[in-house]
Amino acid sequence: MPSGQRETTVSVPLTPTRSDLYWRRIFNKYDKDKDGKISYVELKDIIESREYDHDLPNDVVEKIMTLADRDNSGYLDFQEFVEMMHHPDLKAVFGHFVARYVHSIIPHRDPIDTTDGTYEEEYSCWPPAICMILISLVEIIFFCYDAAKGKTSANGPIAQLLIYNPYKRNEAWRFITYMLVHVGVVHLLVNLLVQLFLGVPLEMVHKWWRVSLVYLAGVAAGSLATSLTDPTVYLAGASGGVYALIAAHIATIIMNWKEMEFAIIQLLVFVLLGAVDVGTAVYDRYFRNLQQNIGYVAHLAGAVAGLLVGIGVLRNLEKRKWEKRLWWAAVVLYFSLMLAGILANVFWTDRFPPQKV
Repeated sequence: MPSGQRETTVSVPLTPTRSDLYWRRIFNKYDKDKDGKISYVELKDIIESREYDHDLPNDVVEKIMTLADRDNSGYLDFQEFVEMMHHPDLKAVFGHFVARYVHSIIPHRDPIDTTDGTYEEEYSCWPPAICMILISLVEIIFFCYDAAKGKTSANGPIAQLLIYNPYKRNEAWRFITYMLVHVGVVHLLVNLLVQLFLGVPLEMVHKWWRVSLVYLAGVAAGSLATSLTDPTVYLAGASGGVYALIAAHIATIIMNWKEMEFAIIQLLVFVLLGAVDVGTAVYDRYFRNLQQNIGYVAHLAGAVAGLLVGIGVLRNLEKRKWEKRLWWAAVVLYFSLMLAGILANVFWTDRFPPQKV
């Protein structure tokens, strides 16, 4: 070594840590020109992308660059990028609080697995997850309208038009629209909580149309099954769709047990919620002899439909061979049950009460 020069020792890890691999993949994704640095323009494109559109003020990019670019080079190298993503003043900007909630209720992979990406990276705020929100708003508006008329027990003008009425089964829309009618504030609030706190995060990962299929499949299965097993019961509420979402999520928990965060806690919470709800309905019906507008069979049928349709349409980023057979079994069983239910409702006329005009 030439005299006068100081020896510099650089410690290089033999193998990158899982955290390094995870952030390196994110860094490479944002490094559009693949020069090993994220420029001001690239950072601006990220922040002003559709996912963050209208959420941040115009000067936020300058503030982020000022905080993150520690050597004032005008670029973010990998280390600066990692520090930026962990900076306490920037976490809210990059949606970490939303991501944390979504992360806690959906499967995620080991960061070292780079085959298909992680569920954390698959959730998105664009297009916005508004399907469950819109359904919830419609339910609230209809309930408030009937409440303004002094009718909160599914007996208002809108409820009478939309509720499943066994004496008006020829009005086929009632097999679906009963989901927009609720019996009392508590009934409405319980359904809204599940639709918003479970349905919306599922939409962010699986997209609105998949979650909508699961939800509507549960609603349709609930009315078809109730009409056959309890032909004189009026049916109101979104519980068929809500139970479909819960069952689809339970299926996801079981099939992705190792990838789920708090899997056992989530499973126990949802199973306990369903057991208490259905158990209460059965007890009120058969032991307290209470007249109800809510058929508990709709809950069970909705759960079965949600389980089968969820297996069929919800995204599964880590597919195994046995899951392909399960997919086919779920699809065939669902369509068989639905076809049988529809045909029985159409042709088994002796089972149902006379229709009223």
